[in-house]
Amino acid sequence: MLRWAVIFLVIALVAAFFGFGGIAGTAASLAVILFWIFLAVTVVLFLVSLLGGSRTTIP
Repeated sequence: MLRWAVIFLVIALVAAFFGFGGIAGTAASLAVILFWIFLAVTVVLFLVSLLGGSRTTIP
């Protein structure tokens, strides 16, 4: 998912360079949304791994 955010960011930068404002804005918005979704999923999975990790002990 982070890869898609980076891809949309690159598309936004290239479109902005060539003067396509609407496409650049849309791609930048998608990049930001995908980045925040990626960040939220990462935090949730990190917390799940901390709270629900393996409870085995080594004797």
